[in-house]
Amino acid sequence: MAGREFGDVLRPIIERTGQSIRQLATRLGWDHAKLVDLVNGRGGTSEAELTYLLGICGATAGERDHVLDLFHDSRERGLLQFHEAVPAQVRTLMCHEQRATKITVWSPIVIPGLLQIPAYIRAVAMASPLIARKDVDQLTAARIARGEIVDSSRQFTFYVLQHALTMPVADPDVVRDQLYELLRMTVRPYVSVRIVRVAVMPPFVVMNFEGLEPIVYLESPNTTLFLDDKASTAFYAKAVEALDHIALGEEESKEVIRNIVT
Repeated sequence: MAGREFGDVLRPIIERTGQSIRQLATRLGWDHAKLVDLVNGRGGTSEAELTYLLGICGATAGERDHVLDLFHDSRERGLLQFHEAVPAQVRTLMCHEQRATKITVWSPIVIPGLLQIPAYIRAVAMASPLIARKDVDQLTAARIARGEIVDSSRQFTFYVLQHALTMPVADPDVVRDQLYELLRMTVRPYVSVRIVRVAVMPPFVVMNFEGLEPIVYLESPNTTLFLDDKASTAFYAKAVEALDHIALGEEESKEVIRNIVT
């Protein structure tokens, strides 16, 4: 699964050389198909060959280390990441969200991250005893940037536990502004917000892609887990079906939100 992010990171490094894939393959003495497979995250090279390619392309030390880490991860099923820096918590997630055609979110604690306003994002970060105060600004900026993917190029369904709407993570005025923003977002034809009265289930995100297997995203305070094996994606597909079955309809959900803010 990490092969998808691997290709997205490697591609601009190659493009920076000004050479086409075919030209670069010739320079390396590789078959054109071999480099195409590598750029598309399908492997086919050794670590030594990849390191040589990165040297030819003039990759920085940071880029080299990141690409090699992804290269190693791409050989494993799924992807478990430990958060060593704040942007790393959202970088891989954003990479996959940008390629997704449909994103389904179950949010039982707070308003879904993709729909949060800046003041609410900051308040959620400040309310966490596990986020250092020095990291709040950086985390807030990263999560604001993540929200920019909410556009008509993909479909979104957000299942939200009703209790999350009134979770006192921020001042009442901020929570009210956040709920008004939630209502404004429901006007968009590619955004569906469905309120769930009662359910006990940890949060998750399911991303669907054209021509690729789905990915499930799970998050804990210091790790993120991406799953793409058939058993896991099938399990979470059933979880989405269960939520769809018990969730209020879109109009009923809007009414619930209106009743809270009025």
